[in-house]
Amino acid sequence: MSKLRWGMIGGGHGSQIGPAHRLGALADGRFEFVAGALDHRPEKGRAYAQRLGIGADRAYGDWTEMLAGEKDRDDRVDLVTVATPNATHFEITKAFLEAGFNVLCEKPMTMSVEEGQDIVRVAEASGKICAVNYCYSAYPMVRQARAMVRAGEIGKVRLVVTNFAHGHHGDATDADNPRVRWRYDPDMAGASGQFADCGIHALHMASFICDDEVEKLSADFASTIASRQLEDDAMVNFRMSGGAVGRLWTSSVAIGRQHGFDIQVFGETGGLRWASEQPNQLIYTPVGGRTQIIEKGEAGLHADAQRLSRVSIAHPEGFPLAVANIYCDLADAIAGEPRDGLPNAAAGLRSMAAVHGAVASARAGGAWVDARPPMFR
Repeated sequence: MSKLRWGMIGGGHGSQIGPAHRLGALADGRFEFVAGALDHRPEKGRAYAQRLGIGADRAYGDWTEMLAGEKDRDDRVDLVTVATPNATHFEITKAFLEAGFNVLCEKPMTMSVEEGQDIVRVAEASGKICAVNYCYSAYPMVRQARAMVRAGEIGKVRLVVTNFAHGHHGDATDADNPRVRWRYDPDMAGASGQFADCGIHALHMASFICDDEVEKLSADFASTIASRQLEDDAMVNFRMSGGAVGRLWTSSVAIGRQHGFDIQVFGETGGLRWASEQPNQLIYTPVGGRTQIIEKGEAGLHADAQRLSRVSIAHPEGFPLAVANIYCDLADAIAGEPRDGLPNAAAGLRSMAAVHGAVASARAGGAWVDARPPMFR
């Protein structure tokens, strides 16, 4: 099988997410890195792309140059990854979809609900794949949890509790650090800070494992460091279409917590717990029974968890391999074998609707609001 051709926009030297995409895309030999516009500084982007092995003719200065250069090539890229600042996602993703490219967009997919709905329509009209990098949903034991819920192994879901709280932005003296400051600047981050940055991963995970959608929510936002315009801590209560109750806490000032992403799902006949800092294990407790640890790579896992388990039991699989699983699902989808777990444009839109719903709720003192995008109501 020949390799698919892959190109990347953003994710250049010093990027937090760029290396994870490059490791993930190339891990299984399904993609070849052939094109890139990797930096907002054209010459630095071109030079870095060539250091990574991209030919000079496909080391582009910006995304518009890349689009113009790739669209008429016989060997044009099969997939474009958009790993640029949030405010640019919509314009770039839409342009490449309209030109007939498959796209993987970093989250958040857009800055507004209206933009998100536009992307969903454009993706449907183009017939191309628009995926969103909710990569935590591609860990094998997250897929195991979803399969167990779908199979009825914990009964009807009653309650979901999920957190994504860390303390890495808790130092007020570091508030002007450019790598931190933009996340709380509405001109760059949008309407929400911490909830849009990390909270939507937790909310997407709740929907993903429960195989259900958030219908309404109530939010409380706080900016605990006074100089921040956007929230650095949020508590969100939500209700799902199937009747489950949800609780979500997200924070960037929880000093002492490192990554802090975990989820618990409680059903009528059992409960599940997964934490990103121990991603190889899924904790399962049947009602009236003993708590069990289900290990990645062991016998008897559901098919999706087995498929995405890469190394033998007791050996760790980390974040880049979760990203790699997204790229495996993308390669299969491009080849005509769609994967049910691949987060799509609709998932990106639902997240943005939840963000704007939470902002409205917080401004209204925690009033309950509809969390669904208008086109899905």
